[in-house]
Amino acid sequence: MSYEEMAIEGRNAVLEAFRSGKTVDKLFVLDGCQDGPIRSILREAKKYGTVTHYVSRERLNQMSESKKHQGVIAYAAAYGYAQVEDMLQAAAKKGEPPFLVLLDNIEDPHNLGAIIRTANLAGAHGVIIPKRRAVGLTATVAKASAGAINYTPVAKVANLSSAIKELKEIGLWFVCADMGGSPMYGLDLKGPIGLVVGSEGGGVSRLVKENCDFAAAIPMAGDIDSLNASVAAGVLAYEIVRQRLGKP
Repeated sequence: MSYEEMAIEGRNAVLEAFRSGKTVDKLFVLDGCQDGPIRSILREAKKYGTVTHYVSRERLNQMSESKKHQGVIAYAAAYGYAQVEDMLQAAAKKGEPPFLVLLDNIEDPHNLGAIIRTANLAGAHGVIIPKRRAVGLTATVAKASAGAINYTPVAKVANLSSAIKELKEIGLWFVCADMGGSPMYGLDLKGPIGLVVGSEGGGVSRLVKENCDFAAAIPMAGDIDSLNASVAAGVLAYEIVRQRLGKP
């Protein structure tokens, strides 16, 4: 996973990052450290729902660039996150049924950036990622998106399955990319829709898949067994576009 310049090291710097409103994606704290400044940082992390990892001093030393981490290293997002509600409002403003892309287990920043780029070009109203087991909005993601990150909102949710259930209540339905699913050309992918894509290795997790209405398989005739996650997202996104345009 690539973090580049988003690393924030040292107690005061990390505490100020939280208090200034900066989005902290992940926090690494020296295991067993419970002094006052660390407790203050952990309170802020809990308040904002930041994923916190307790690690050894050796691990922190390996991660540290300054070698003055003082038992704490944070990684902040290069870009701000949106709310899912912002995406729904954008769709309503355009008079379009919502089209969202949800990503499960995407940890490669190049894949995330490429998917944000595809989502933008396909007219999706936003991308939703989970807090855990996912790369955040790093500089590498921004670069791979070729500028699309400035136009396509990305929201981070605590639980992807819960987000799907909530969106179902307001009329969205969900299709996930799955090699064992029905051929995508035979599915009706029109209307308010969420496209769920997983990683090449693990695919969409079982719980998330169970909350989807359909599983769509991309027809493949080659000698390898799967597409790159961003390519799969592109193929399915453009099948949704084709159907929305009413093309045969």
